Formats: sequence, C-alpha cells, structure tokens
Amino acid sequence: MTGRRHSSSSSTSPRSQDSVRKKATTRVRTALLNAGALVAVGSMATACGVIPGTTGSSVNGTVTVMTWAPDKTSATNKPGMPAMARAYARYVNAHGGIAGHKLNVLTCNENNDFVGAARCARTAVKDKAVAVVGSYSQYASSSLSPLESAGIPYIGGYGLTDDEFKSVLSYPVNGGQPALLAGLGEELGKSCGPVALVRPDTIAGDQLPVLLDAGLKAGGHADATDLLAPEDATALDQQAQQALQKAASNPQLKGCVVPSLDERTGTFMDSFRRLSDSYPAVRTASVLGSVDQSVIDASGGKSGPYEGAYVTSWYPEATDARWDPMKKVISEEAFGDNRIDPADAGVQTTWIAYAVLTKVIESLGNGDITAQAIRSALDNGLKVDTGGLTPTLRWRFQDLTAVVDFPRLINSDVTLQVVHDGRLVGARKGFVNVGKTLENATSE
Repeated sequence: MTGRRHSSSSSTSPRSQDSVRKKATTRVRTALLNAGALVAVGSMATACGVIPGTTGSSVNGTVTVMTWAPDKTSATNKPGMPAMARAYARYVNAHGGIAGHKLNVLTCNENNDFVGAARCARTAVKDKAVAVVGSYSQYASSSLSPLESAGIPYIGGYGLTDDEFKSVLSYPVNGGQPALLAGLGEELGKSCGPVALVRPDTIAGDQLPVLLDAGLKAGGHADATDLLAPEDATALDQQAQQALQKAASNPQLKGCVVPSLDERTGTFMDSFRRLSDSYPAVRTASVLGSVDQSVIDASGGKSGPYEGAYVTSWYPEATDARWDPMKKVISEEAFGDNRIDPADAGVQTTWIAYAVLTKVIESLGNGDITAQAIRSALDNGLKVDTGGLTPTLRWRFQDLTAVVDFPRLINSDVTLQVVHDGRLVGARKGFVNVGKTLENATSE
C-alpha cells in the first residue's frame, strides 16, 4: 500500500471501483506470505554472517535512535513528529536520561518519496541507530527493507501503509488507517444516506474504500462512492461537486461526504463550502490526520462545514487530561515551536512510540541497548502502559489480532469524536474495537 501514482487529469480513475477494491484486497492478502518470506530472509542473512541487530548499540551510555517524516513537500507534511522526538530527548536528558542512558535522536526528512524514505533508513543504519521511533512515511516498503537487513526495529509508525503491519520488525502502536476507516464506516452505516469517499489517487489510497466499505457493511449500508483526487491538487471543485451530487441523491436520507486527504482535506473543503449551498444539506465525516482542531478553527469553527462531523481517532481527544504529561514536555522543551501541535495525530503517535522505547530501555537496565535487545524485549512480552492513551500494548505472537492481512496489528481500538460548537469532543466514552470489521474487510 505504498508509493505514489501519477494522477490523471480526470477526477476519477478510469478503473471501476470494483477493480480498485479487488486490487487493494489482493495486495493485502499477501501479508502472511510476506511475513514468512521475511523470516526466511533473516535466517539466510544470519547464515551468511550478517547478524541482525549488531549494527548499532548504546555508546558510552548514549542510545541513538531516529525519527523521520516529510517536511516542506507539496503533499502531506509532518514536521511536528521529529520536533516532538527532539523535545522528548531534551526533556529526558535534562532529567537524568532513561535508566541512566542519554537519548540521542537523529531526524530525517523523507521528502514524501521512495528515494527519500530509503535514504533516511540507510542513514539510520550508517549512524548506528538502534531503533526508528514514531515516524511517518507512505513509502514504508522503501524504508523498511534497509532496516530489516540491519535488524533495526521500527517502533510506532504512523500506520499509513500495510507494510507497517506486515514486517516482523515493525511494532505498531495503533491500528493505522485500516482501523480509522473501518471505525468511521461503522458509525456512518448507522445514520447516513448515500456516502461519498474522496481520497488520494495513490497506491496508498487504493485501500481506503475497502476499509470504509467494510465498516458501512457492518451497519447494513451500501458501499461508498469512490472519488479520487490528485495528491498535490490546488483545487478540487470537480470532486466536491461529484461528492455533493452523490450524498444528496436521496432526498429522504441525509447523505455523508468523507474526505480523507490528509493536508489536502482543507483544499477539498474550500471547494465543498463554495458549492454546498446549491445542494441539500449533507453531513461531513473524516479521520484524525485529515481533520484536527486547527483545521476546524481555520474553516470557521462552529459556523464551518465540519460542525456535526464525526471524526475517528486512535486516541482520546486532545483536551483529555491523559495528554498532560506530553503537554508538559512541549511546554518545557518546545514552547513556541509551532511545528508541534499537541492535537496532531502524528505528534501524539510519536509521544506514544517514545513511551514504548522508554519502557524497553528501562527493562534492559544498565547493559548495552542494542537493536537485538530491543527486539527481544518486545517479542518476549514486554507490556507498555501508555497511561490510558491506548490499551496496554504488547507484541507477542499471541497478542496479534486475527486480521490475516495485517499480521502485526495488535491494537484495533479507535475513539469516536464529533465537532460540537466548533470543538472536537468525544462522541462517546472509551474505545471502540473494530477488529471484527477489519477481519471482514479482508475476507472477501
């Protein structure tokens, strides 16, 4: 589910929706085969004298890790993730390190392309990082291969690609895009008329309709209309018009429009707002990452198009007291750094990923912190309590969910939020588990 396609000039792909779904489903059905192949490759590497995990270790008590994300590109940017990682390192080092170990965080701009992603991974190997932590890339296939060759674990990726849920060296902390779309579909299936999904015209985007439709079907709803948008579009009037036409096509049922375009969601909503007065009222819904509080504020707050919208997230709302320790670190070590938004899902994921790393280092004590030691701790049942921001995390084989197409998935919980009076608040208490829906999404 990685990589970027060249977008066509038309608003929708010439392929039929069924073809898109079948291809996406076929790609994710290779999960177990890929995982097995990776184990075989690892065994061959060991036999040839390359011992995974020996390329990096703590030096003079310093643990070196890397965090990467795209910045200053024409597509989605996540500068807050490396910035959060650096702030976390400054904070723990100012308080004696982690179990006496100083934390050295390397950062890398992966530039939203497969070359940049691979370059960041090779730099992590070259600079002897023992883990890559809390990172974002839609080109995980390019970045994970060098890490796998060196035995370097990938902890807390953003969950954008299915590769992050296949590699035996990946330790995800959330359910990624699969959980968000499935959870949103479950909710919309209960209350929406016709549904239109607007998503990127990329390989990564091809899987989104499969997942949203699985959730809709769980609510007895028909599939969504799948509308494709160029990843670097500066205007999306045609897609907005098509979405409105579909969502408003049944006058007896209020339809829903679901933009899932990351940073380009705002571009879509600009077009949507200009055109929506010509159609019956419809509801909007999305996933965190495409919509957050800053986006809602910029679009007009309670008078904007997101009012009443459902938004699925992996975590509690940003105002929840469970985020206070993260906000304390930001306040003390990154005050005034406008790259770090505590409501950003990427920043939140980086925070949780470093909580995992911290727990691992503490469990290993005063010895050398190697990539192999980190993997061993995670594989052998280390529990990580994230203070209620996620369920307790653990990556043993028996902790993996029964979602065959995502064999590394351990956390299929999401939260449901809603925009009320211009504020993103919890729509219900606690988490909703979408594991069963994800199983159905990949069993066609």
